[in-house]
Amino acid sequence: MKNLFETHNLIVSSANFLFRREIIDKIDWTERLIGLIGSRGVGKTTALIQYINESKITDNTLLYVSLDNLALPYTSLYELANDFQKQGGKRLIIDEVHKFPNWAKELKNIYDMFPNLKVVFSGSSILKILTGNTDLSRRAVFYKMSGLSFREFLQIKTGHTFNKIKLEDLVVNHVKLCNEILSKVKPLAFFKEYLLCGYYPFFLQSTNTYHNKLQAIVSYIIEYEMYLLSKIDIRNTLKIRRLLQNIAGGLPYITNIKKMAESVELDRVTLLSYIDLLDKTDLITNVYQQGSFYSKLTKPSKILLSNTNLYYAITTNIVNIGSIRESFFVSQLKPIYNIQTAKQADFNVNDTYIFEVGGKNKTQAQIKNLKNAYLVQDNIEFGYKNEIPLWLFGFLY
Repeated sequence: MKNLFETHNLIVSSANFLFRREIIDKIDWTERLIGLIGSRGVGKTTALIQYINESKITDNTLLYVSLDNLALPYTSLYELANDFQKQGGKRLIIDEVHKFPNWAKELKNIYDMFPNLKVVFSGSSILKILTGNTDLSRRAVFYKMSGLSFREFLQIKTGHTFNKIKLEDLVVNHVKLCNEILSKVKPLAFFKEYLLCGYYPFFLQSTNTYHNKLQAIVSYIIEYEMYLLSKIDIRNTLKIRRLLQNIAGGLPYITNIKKMAESVELDRVTLLSYIDLLDKTDLITNVYQQGSFYSKLTKPSKILLSNTNLYYAITTNIVNIGSIRESFFVSQLKPIYNIQTAKQADFNVNDTYIFEVGGKNKTQAQIKNLKNAYLVQDNIEFGYKNEIPLWLFGFLY
């Protein structure tokens, strides 16, 4: 056990940290069983390692185990936890837990048998985590981690610190907030780079291979997670790829399931089940009509790729700027707010605010005479009255 701990301690001490302060602060580390989930590449391992680094625990009461790159010398996680707590262990951190057989049952048994041991686990296979969640539903507290916001990207690129902005403050004080940010940096100088390759932290490794890595993530989700875990027909994996390409290359239109099904040669029920799976894996975002009841067999009002970087990785054609704008807007709000399509404009947020998203020449026609309605415009540094720059919504988390 001592050698195992020293091996992992070496991994932790030699890691390059990416600052995700808000993620660490958000988690209640006093809980006995904590799950950190999120799509591949968003920085879950980095957040865990940063927590370990900042905890300044130098004795053997904390153990970090990565199931992604280490042959674990135990036949079960329960055995590992049992040995660890016998030697005074208090906190066990298990990275990529979904790669271990029967991981959910093992964590349940650890929780039930070792009340003084706190366990933190992460998983990149969201489908596998959701499938195994039954045994942990009354025990684990789950936190979902998103990719970098535009605000976090700017902090990394410029070295400046920017505070998060609440939506209710943004819509009222956006001119003042823009001026405060513009006193430090020119956001539009970095905005296109973020849209292209700024959502996933691995852009720090290389921007030249960024989209290749993103394509590999997409392939893994479709060919492994969706095929093996959800038992989809292997012949349909190519159709799912075609569906993603259609979404990436198209307009942010109101969804026509019949036409989509015909274009990828799938029946309606199968298509809707795949759309639901793609949403769960964070490859797409399904946005539903305001006030509608929805399930996995309900038609979304709009379907967008979950972040703008995916558009550039999936399609070989010129991306539609309208889709990019709406994808950015939704990706920056969805981790915090309830977002739906509005009846007379693009989006309704928390049943309170109405937003119409477009370029700098977009008019007020869609939102005229609507209460709490705002025009979100791309390619402007600061706004006026109910006209707000698109980039500012990247400061919500």
